[in-house]
Amino acid sequence: MDFRNGRESRNVEDRRGQGGRRLAGRGKIGIGTIVLALVAMYFGIDPSVVLNTSEMVSPPAVETTQDAGARPAAENAQARFVSMVLADTEDTWGPIFKASGAQYREPSLVLYTGAVRSACGVGQAETGPFYCPGDGKVYLDLSFFDELHHRFGAPGDFAQAYVIAHEVGHHVQNLLGILDRVQQTRQRVSAREGNELSVRLELQADCLAGIWAHHAHRSRQVLEAGDIEEGLAAASAVGDDRIQKRAQGYAVPDSFTHGSAAQRTRWFRKGLETGEVGSCDSFSAAVL
Repeated sequence: MDFRNGRESRNVEDRRGQGGRRLAGRGKIGIGTIVLALVAMYFGIDPSVVLNTSEMVSPPAVETTQDAGARPAAENAQARFVSMVLADTEDTWGPIFKASGAQYREPSLVLYTGAVRSACGVGQAETGPFYCPGDGKVYLDLSFFDELHHRFGAPGDFAQAYVIAHEVGHHVQNLLGILDRVQQTRQRVSAREGNELSVRLELQADCLAGIWAHHAHRSRQVLEAGDIEEGLAAASAVGDDRIQKRAQGYAVPDSFTHGSAAQRTRWFRKGLETGEVGSCDSFSAAVL
């Protein structure tokens, strides 16, 4: 990606070095953790973000944070890249909302190390990037990009940008009231039907990420040769079927919550090719 003429966002919170530490033994899950998990489920966040962190402890009252100059140059460059991607999503979604007579409220992106507290509970690096509707923030541990490259086989700067744009897509859904409507419906349906709604939600976020890429390139010419392939590879790599097959050797479609590799690729490409929000209506699509 070419951000030489780009800017950095003012909405990045750098909390690296402030994360909690993992206890030596695995602790019991208390009632407070269960409540946080229920809150997370309501807001469309995987409850494992909370339950898997029941063994975390709060960071100390006084923190000693690592100065940016003391961090590896590559890490600082990566943080700057993330800030520029976020700024570019702002430059895309602001005008789109304005054209429809609405105002785009920009999300914050929180960089953290290891573990982080959010309005949706405690998140940890192992669960990957996530969006919290409760505070309107995207949370990211930069180490996920190494995992995206080495574990999921999706290297490249545009693959990383796709991840951020997908989470910002959830913020767009939140502003449009889609997250809330989906959660209200999920409370009235079966687990299988709830999973299907979750899949449609995630595929729409993939499509919205594609819309960002469409407008970013048309307006600012940020895409370079091979970038589209990187984005499609990233969308495919995090498909439920590929993740389940890697973990257990087979896939269980009824348990999918994010969509298959083919579905995620298809919906990202749809947004990329059309640039139209209307094309991302995954909820009325007969075939995903």
